[in-house]
Amino acid sequence: MVKRIAGAIRSGWLAPGARLPTEQELMTAMGVSRTVVREAVAALRADGLVTTRQGSGAFVAADASRVPFRIDPEGLSSIDDVLEVMELRLAIEVEAAALAAERITPARLAPIRQALRAVETAVRKGGGAVREDFAFHRAIAEASGNTRIAELLEFLGHHVIPRQSIRVSLTSPGEQRQYLMRIQEEHGRIFEAIGKGDPGEARKAMRTHLTRSLRRYRGLAERQLTLST
Repeated sequence: MVKRIAGAIRSGWLAPGARLPTEQELMTAMGVSRTVVREAVAALRADGLVTTRQGSGAFVAADASRVPFRIDPEGLSSIDDVLEVMELRLAIEVEAAALAAERITPARLAPIRQALRAVETAVRKGGGAVREDFAFHRAIAEASGNTRIAELLEFLGHHVIPRQSIRVSLTSPGEQRQYLMRIQEEHGRIFEAIGKGDPGEARKAMRTHLTRSLRRYRGLAERQLTLST
């Protein structure tokens, strides 16, 4: 679906400023669910091909040839690539958490809470919780009140969760679950700090969370280097 619409835009069949069909029209024409349609529009928006207007729908971007900042998941094939992304996240998300705590409201806290519970449910069911993990961090970025931070994280996509592309060396499903539970505990401390409206504590909790992840993958990089020499 994304390829079909993107092709229509790039070929000029859908001109700049043209309104895309409604969700219902796309669902009917392509035989897909509303969720699939919304995910497709989000992907097109992330690629800079469409813009959305509240209450009006989606429109072809004025300059669809402009490619926004984005990290291609195909490029996340090595530990070094992942480390660079983790360092980027550390630079951005620590302050995003502090801003979220400073500007938190019940309406902004609710999606973070929902995402936190979704991670817990996924882990309890034995899943990797990659999408849920990303949703948690995205909700914090949105709660920061800075649309650019939220947009940047959206552009990065769920591939910023490193276990998506580089598997941590764990010996058993039980060890994998313990690893994810530790991450979830770190998520919980971030959530509590933001909920209390404590920017300093939120900054510290997010820095600790991302620094520990960075340390894990640096250790994996060192092990791989040792094995290759």
